[in-house]
Amino acid sequence: MSMINEDLQQLLLKYCEPESELLQKIDRETNLKVLMPRMLSGHYQGRVLSMLSKLIAPQRILEIGTFTGYATLCLAEGLQPDGILYTLDINTELEDMVRKSFAQSSYDKQIQYILGDATTTINTLNEVFDLVFIDADKKNNGTYYDLIFDRVRPGGLIIVDNVLWSGKVLSNQQDKDTKNIVTFNDKIAKDNRVEKMILPVRDGIFIIRKK
Repeated sequence: MSMINEDLQQLLLKYCEPESELLQKIDRETNLKVLMPRMLSGHYQGRVLSMLSKLIAPQRILEIGTFTGYATLCLAEGLQPDGILYTLDINTELEDMVRKSFAQSSYDKQIQYILGDATTTINTLNEVFDLVFIDADKKNNGTYYDLIFDRVRPGGLIIVDNVLWSGKVLSNQQDKDTKNIVTFNDKIAKDNRVEKMILPVRDGIFIIRKK
């Protein structure tokens, strides 16, 4: 999924902050026990998410798509001491693993882990968010974006993962998933309410700042 070769990837890791022992454990367990472990953000992207979170020092974070909780904990590193991170996921099979990892972190009391269809659970949250990370089913990226947009403060960030889709967005023969991602990317490009750029980090992350 990375846009760069392995040697350069290792060089990037050399010059960024190390993973915590807990994040290393989550990475290891995800690769050993979970289907499609490549969905995990991993060391370098995790440090990017942590840095962005720390730069804006959010009071409220929303994550759509928890998976095994790796990115959740990276984003939580920037939370204000009394801040809250809401993370939404539909996969109940990973619940025990995720809750165990959160319980071992220093952010456990600040994380609200909510299971269910995010298109529904988003509407139960009466919050204004400083930072939103969308990393769930790609066909619904546009739906999630529309649902959360008015809940993001001016100057807040919306981050969307996998927007380069292993380079398939350049293909002339696009499957349904790729077409959905290209449609979303085009939607953001035309949205004058935001400033935006794609970072070629791992599988591509869209950084979107609400004006």
